Parts: sequence; C-alpha cells; structure tokens
Amino acid sequence: MGIDAIIVLIVIVVAIVLFATEWLSIDLVAILIMMALTMSGVISAEEGLAGFSNPATITVAFMFVLSYALLKTGSLQRIGPYLGPIFKRNFNLGILIMMVFIGIVSAFVNNTPIVAMFIPVMVSIGKISGISPSKLLIPLSYASIFGGMCTLIGTSTNVLVSGIAEKSGLEPFPMFLSAPIGITFLLVGSVYIYFFGKRLLPDRISESDPSERFAVRDYMTEIEILQDSEFVGQRIMDSILAKDLEIDVIEVRRNGNLFTLPAGDFEIKSGDILKIRCDVEKIKALKDRLKVSFNTSALRINENEIQKGDTSILELIITSGSEFVGKNLRQMDFRRRYRAIPLAILHSEKVVHENLHSVILNAGDIILTEIKMHRVQSLKREEMSQTSPFIVLSEEGIIDFNRKKFITVLSVIAGVVAIASFNILPIAISTILGAMVLVLSKTINMRELYASIEWKIIFLLAGALSLGVAMHNSGLADMIASVFVDQLGGWGPIAIVSCMYFITSMLTEIMSNNAAAALIAPIAITTADKLELSPYPFLIAVMIAASASFMTPIGYHTNTMVYTAGQYKFRDFFRIGLWLNILFWILATFLIPLFYGF
Repeated sequence: MGIDAIIVLIVIVVAIVLFATEWLSIDLVAILIMMALTMSGVISAEEGLAGFSNPATITVAFMFVLSYALLKTGSLQRIGPYLGPIFKRNFNLGILIMMVFIGIVSAFVNNTPIVAMFIPVMVSIGKISGISPSKLLIPLSYASIFGGMCTLIGTSTNVLVSGIAEKSGLEPFPMFLSAPIGITFLLVGSVYIYFFGKRLLPDRISESDPSERFAVRDYMTEIEILQDSEFVGQRIMDSILAKDLEIDVIEVRRNGNLFTLPAGDFEIKSGDILKIRCDVEKIKALKDRLKVSFNTSALRINENEIQKGDTSILELIITSGSEFVGKNLRQMDFRRRYRAIPLAILHSEKVVHENLHSVILNAGDIILTEIKMHRVQSLKREEMSQTSPFIVLSEEGIIDFNRKKFITVLSVIAGVVAIASFNILPIAISTILGAMVLVLSKTINMRELYASIEWKIIFLLAGALSLGVAMHNSGLADMIASVFVDQLGGWGPIAIVSCMYFITSMLTEIMSNNAAAALIAPIAITTADKLELSPYPFLIAVMIAASASFMTPIGYHTNTMVYTAGQYKFRDFFRIGLWLNILFWILATFLIPLFYGF
C-alpha cells in the first residue's frame, strides 16, 4: 500500500468518526476532507475544487430551487383537509393514501421540506381523527425515503452517485434509471407498513395542550412591582430579573394597557404587573428582597386563552440542518430575533424549564415558545426553505394556495423532467433553465433563489466528490475492489452486489448518506471493471442502500425530524426499521441483477 493510499485511508477513518459523532458539521467535515487530500498532494487543487462545478452539485442546487417554488404555492398543504376525514373513517386506507402520495411527490421534490411541511399537517390529522401522531410520523418519513429512490432527482444521493459515475467516464444516469427498483420498494414498503409496521408503531397519546404537556404551570407566575422595588425605573435587560435570575418577562399590564413580549429596553414602573417565566419557588424565596407582590398561585395558561391576544404558543422543532444545532438561545439572540419567549425545551427526552437560554440544542429538540402572532406567518414561510431552523407545529400561518403559480411550477418541473429524460439537455442545464423560467415568470425572485439552496448539502457534495477522486488516484479503490473480487468472486456477482448494499446501508445508519455513497461508489465502479461487468447493478445497489435508512433516527434527516414530534424512542425506529432493512436487502440482492443485467 502506497503512501497516498495510506493518507486516503486515514482521512476516511477520521471522516467516518466525525460523521458518526457529529463533533463537526457534515459540510465542514467534507471541506476538511477536500483540503486534507489537496494539501497532501493526493489530488490536485483543480481536482479538489472540481466538485463545485460538477453537474451533480449544480443539479442538486437548482433542484432545491424548484422544490422551494412548489412548496411556496401552498399546494401540498391542500391535502391535509382531505386526508383528515379519510383517517377518521379508515386508518389503514389513510396510511396507504398518505404514503403513496408522499412517495410520488418525493420522487420529484426534495423530501426534507416536504416532511417539514407535513409534520404539523399529520399532527393536526391525528387530533381530528383521534390518532396518536406516533402512529403517523414514522410512515411519513419512510414514505419520503421510498419516493426519493424512484428518480435521479428524488434525493441528492442519487445525483451524487451519477456524478461519481460520470467523473469515472461512464454515461450520466437517465432520469428514471432507478425507477424499477425504486417503485418496487415504494410499493413493498407501503404494504409492509400497512400490514405489519402499523402494529409495531407505538401509540403515545400526548396532551393536546402543549402548555400542559411541557408542564409549564409551575414555571409561570405574575408579580406586581411595589413602589420601593429596585426594579422601578430600570430597563428589563438591566434588571436582576434578566441578568442574574434569567427570568423572561412575557407580558406587562399597566393602567389597563397590555404590553406583550416587551423589548429589553422596556422601562419598569411602580404598579406594573409582570407575567414571567421562571422557577416559581425561586421567585417566592426572593419576593421580600425584590419588593414584589406575588400572585397566590402559579399562573395557569392554556393555548386558547393566549391566542385571544396578539401572541401564540408554538412548538418549534430544531431541524437536522438548523443553525441552532450546537448553540444555545442566547448565542442565537432568540428573543430579539423572533420576538419570542422560550417557555420550556424538550431536550434529550427531558423537559427543561430552567436556564433555557443556556441549553445547547440538538437536532430534534422542541422549544415551546410564546411568540407574536404576526411572526407565525413569517416562520411558516421560512419553514419552506431548505435552511429553515425550525419545523413549526402549528395550524396557523398556513400558506394560501396560489393556483396560477402552482400550474407554472408544475409545468416547469414537468418540463425539466421531460427535457432530461429525452436527453434534449443535460439534467444540470435543464434544472438551471427551469429555475430561470420561475424567476422570469416572477414566481420567485433572485433573493428567494439564493435562500432556497441548502448550501450545507452543496459543500458536502463537493467535498464528497473529491474523496472519490482520491480513492481512484491513490489506488485505494482498486485495492478494496480486489478484496471484494478475491473474497466473494467465487460466489458470483450477485453476492458482491448484496455485500455492497449491506455495507452501504450500515454506513448510512451511522453517517451521512451522501458520504456513505461517495465512499462506496468508486469501489463499486472499480469492482465492476475488474469483473468486466456492467457497473450499473453495483452503483444502483450503492445508490438505493444509501437512502434506505430506517433503523435509527439519525441515519436519515427526515427520521431525525419526526423523532421528537412523534415522541418516539430510539428503539421504535429499530423495531420497525430492522425488518424493513432486511426485507429491502433481500429484495435488492435478487431484483437489482434482474432489473439491471450484468
């Protein structure tokens, strides 16, 4: 093994550890991979930077734009009112219709914003039909994964594998190359959930009122500022309430006037009645020193009462790509940025009430917050972007359906698919053309175009592509492929396809699906070359396995998104996903060689 191969192997091992532990964000890890390989001389600077201009990277970037434009029309939210009655009459039929619908949409639109948009829809359907959200949200996530397998543009992983193949001198993947196996998996997966998976889904009935579910009653109270209190004349931000006790002032009543979510420079006056979020027992112990009159009992709040004013209680789920991950609310300037007060945080399956601004947030954490009503609509708009920091569990702020723009966007997406399918233009060019049509038709503007691209994925893809080049240049892909051929060659190519699917699937459960695909795809190409067989069965196995992550809530970002919203435990995903992973592995072993001859 040469020095270059050793360097690449070390980089891969370190990268797997970093991807699995998430000590660093996945996009940063990908760029560090590219820099390490370039600085060590394994790849040239041109090869390192080529990932940014690769057709796969460009295609993914502009598919984000098309997805955003479709979601902006509000069309997908129209399905909610129709699904509710179906679930109420027949749960089995509702699950089947929902999964097929989500699967079809996810074949052409990025599944992350689809799941983000449908989580509150499915929670609402659960309330209407009396079904626990835990019975609905894992099927939602799985359906989006099934659908992404069906087309080249269904998920960034498919485009990445196509880009690696093209970089190796192969023809770019046709739009519907994966359709035979993808559609089979969509149908089999839906049937599995319909007959078996639904029995394994937990039934966790949650409190309908989030204030009760988060147990905020003992952390809300009212105090009256007495004449000789040290608070008189102070700004909220300068008072001991904010600086030392980390108490949030939610509302101030003064002479019949109501000031909700007052700004930090709001001046406190004698006689003010403050509604605050705090440890009630702590404030009781300090009431004599602070010169405040304390309410005799903790303030009982509920969602309906609050929504009569100009604020609302919302549950905000931190997304997997959120800028809030690894930071706390103080660092993100949460109160000023969103004009919102955190009431509690569901963090690592525990409800946190104290020192909320200091809690280091993880993907899947839920922030219970009181927020200005006019901010709800803007949050729902922000939710449609690929970079949205939150999923908003609220039926408020639903985006109005724009029929004209919906027809425009649907026509553009159909045009992009048709142009690429008939090889009129490369897929990268057709997606750019589609995005430009949307801008020129004023369906979206250039600011929205830039904002809709999930740059984290773009940098991840660019870095991952450099890893594939390094494996080829260093000869590491050739060495690993030789091991496959020597150890499994006697069993035939079907055994090698099966092994590659299994390894990719297991890697995907602990690290980024794109990184797993970038690692195994070059090995698949080299193995096929050594066997003098078509590389497509091997690449399809890698491509499908990299998306087929069902056993853990961290293997695929949509699983992470539904994890806390459905009040799931880690074991719920393992119990349901294990058998689905095994089923898909067996099917892939026999169907991929059947659909894609060697």
